[in-house]
Amino acid sequence: DHGGLFGAIEFYDTCKAHGIHPIIGFEAYISSGSRTEKSVETNTKSNHLILLAKNDCGFRNLMRLSSIGYTEGFYYKPRIDMEILSQYSEGLIAATACIAGAVPEAFIKGDDKKARQIAEEYLKIFGEGNLYFELQNHGIDEEEIAFKGMIELGKEMGIPFIVTNDAHYLNKEDAKAHEILLCMQTQDTLANPDHYRFSTDEIYFKSPDEMCALFPELPEAIKNTFEIAKRCEVNVHHKPQLPVP
Repeated sequence: DHGGLFGAIEFYDTCKAHGIHPIIGFEAYISSGSRTEKSVETNTKSNHLILLAKNDCGFRNLMRLSSIGYTEGFYYKPRIDMEILSQYSEGLIAATACIAGAVPEAFIKGDDKKARQIAEEYLKIFGEGNLYFELQNHGIDEEEIAFKGMIELGKEMGIPFIVTNDAHYLNKEDAKAHEILLCMQTQDTLANPDHYRFSTDEIYFKSPDEMCALFPELPEAIKNTFEIAKRCEVNVHHKPQLPVP
């Protein structure tokens, strides 16, 4: 989920019912300024950041961050900021997300100094071993700029890598159906040459072999996804928790 945990319980229960180890998290919107600033001129910009719960404490902090994003930071989207992230970072693993993440975006804009600064801030918040540089390659030019910079900086700073892939549909051949759904969502038609579409057909659920082929020079990045899975152990309790009077 983006910005919240609305599907987390159903996801957790479904995974458990089928013998699959669930990893609970969400893709947060990180405000470029304070979460309380709500003007078009100063703060409509936000960046993505993946947050995963390592343990029950992390899950509680995910719930807090999700709630604060809506109750304090909502402006077009449920936003949090670095201040509140610092307060509720215990038990969390963070990954730098897609090209909408702050670190890859800085590299794309040619601001290597800012990319390093943001990485240092995240590292300070989450602690060593809890921040991962997320590498993606869907054949998009901006991604190539981002991951080249991130690989160099990650090796220099000792920040580990993971390889991920956006998955908006199950199979590669579903790309056309997805494009049609986007037209329906935006009330447009395929006949319009300017209709909204994704620039790649690589955003499907890839096999392990396909994932390994994306960054063959970084085999440890694939292994790190398994390490994260081992570290994430959350027990979701369904007992109702009523508010304290």
